[in-house]
Amino acid sequence: MTEYTDEDGGQIHKLVPFQGFNLIMGIHSPKEVDRIKNWEIQDSDVFVITYPKSGTIWLQQILSLIEARGDVTATQDKLTSERIPWIELTGSEKEFVSDPSPRLRVSHLQYKFMPLGLREGKGKVIYVARNPKDVLVSYYHFHNYAAMLETPKDFNDFYEKFMKGQVYGNCWFEHVKTWYSHRKEMNFLYITYEELIKDLRSAVEKICMFLGRNLNEEDLAGVVKHSMFTNMQCNPQANYTLISSSLLNHQRGSFMRKGTVGDWKNYFTVAQNERFDRVYQEKMRDVPLPFVWDISEIIPA
Repeated sequence: MTEYTDEDGGQIHKLVPFQGFNLIMGIHSPKEVDRIKNWEIQDSDVFVITYPKSGTIWLQQILSLIEARGDVTATQDKLTSERIPWIELTGSEKEFVSDPSPRLRVSHLQYKFMPLGLREGKGKVIYVARNPKDVLVSYYHFHNYAAMLETPKDFNDFYEKFMKGQVYGNCWFEHVKTWYSHRKEMNFLYITYEELIKDLRSAVEKICMFLGRNLNEEDLAGVVKHSMFTNMQCNPQANYTLISSSLLNHQRGSFMRKGTVGDWKNYFTVAQNERFDRVYQEKMRDVPLPFVWDISEIIPA
């Protein structure tokens, strides 16, 4: 068990290793996570899977609006995080069992923890991936204001922990590779964060087609409009600003920070970038997934 303390020796949080995966004490229960694989899955169940800081909140908003047929007022009764909850949070099993269809859920868990029914072709999985350099930077900022996570000493310190997988979510490379390598066992859609930025409408259409949701032009336009990053930043039901300060210190940052591609260039040193590239080439050799590394690649200046 890894403990982190502040300068006065006070405990900040603990990462609890469970079957080779780091859980957060007080947020996750190893016993409950272990039971997830035995959950009974329905064909209408939808699971959004991401590594941390890879577009989870974006997909929560998109799926909420697809179910509401683009009517944002219909999504105001609950936070998106309540409408599409995390399966690994303590107490999530009871809610999952009692919820009506369609049951929409999100998770950062590795493939091995997921309900076995998914491997039998039940339910659907949407995996959202983001280029890992931007993930690292976004995760660094998240650690600076998430009360339940370690506050990094500096960017270099967090870079090292990320590269070693000493964070919640563990190793980015293994997370993406494992899920992608098992895609043929499930009803599986792979999409990238960068696709959402490049052409949000096309991405929403792809998701609707995968889910079998037939939206008319007006409905589709509503989903796209209210899923735009700038609109979500101003929507307290979607931007996590209403999440308890015991979890997120809103005075120190925001969950929806920039929503761009290539911010890593403002943080990585030349040496860090070269090292990252070497590791990436080694780790991803057998899974050559393409990623967009700079905004200029999709939105010309």
